[in-house]
Amino acid sequence: MSNLGDSLIFAATGTGFTFLMTALGSAVVFFFKKKMSKSVQRIFLGFAAGVMIAASVWSLLIPAIEQAEAEGMIGWIPAAGGFVLGIVFLILMDNLTPHLHIGETKPEGVHTSMKRTSLLMMAVTLHNIPEGMAVGLSFALAAQDGLNFSSYMSALALAVGIGIQNFPEGAAISLPLRQEGMSRTRAFVYGALSGVVEPIFGITVVLIAGFIAPIMSWLLAFAAGAMMYVVVEELIPEANLGEHSNVGTLGVMAGFLIMMILDIALAV
Repeated sequence: MSNLGDSLIFAATGTGFTFLMTALGSAVVFFFKKKMSKSVQRIFLGFAAGVMIAASVWSLLIPAIEQAEAEGMIGWIPAAGGFVLGIVFLILMDNLTPHLHIGETKPEGVHTSMKRTSLLMMAVTLHNIPEGMAVGLSFALAAQDGLNFSSYMSALALAVGIGIQNFPEGAAISLPLRQEGMSRTRAFVYGALSGVVEPIFGITVVLIAGFIAPIMSWLLAFAAGAMMYVVVEELIPEANLGEHSNVGTLGVMAGFLIMMILDIALAV
């Protein structure tokens, strides 16, 4: 089988796993009669932030630097440039796409007549885009390395890490939708669908990998910048709201530690 065929299968499997974890997280709406406690929500948000920080460094920025240097470029230039572009992209998306963050009453982005439930879903969907790109880019990079086992294991580690943090993310969208008056089934479906952009963007990136090979280092850093923007702008502030916010901080540390271990252990 060709490298492209292999990478497509792996990318589809990896992003399919991240989508499945989002769906499984959304399924908790069938078992919870009450909304998630603030402490548990802070832990989940912090954990997601920690995973994304570690993934941005070990799975995206370091490979971006190594890729650039292997091509004879100064490593930090595409890493820094792509990182900034990823931040700009998310800022533009935040300002142009109508969405509503959980716990907020005022929507962000352009004015719209969309329902509150749709705006809540849009917020999570928007921030799943860089995660899907990150997983797809990692498998595309592995394909460029010619079936390099270490590269595939690194991409697999990223998919597992993103998948793990997608479980609480799915719950974080389906439970509030249920509280908004939506039926459990619809809340589950909406929560699960918020993660469908990950396989879409992940597989698309692999399909165009041959065309983007010269700028792969820029795109890896781009995904890192976009994910870090989500972490700093949304996840960490929400994880540390209110009193006794140390549980959110511990969640960040746990997420970072687990993702770091996954990346290093699987990529050996």
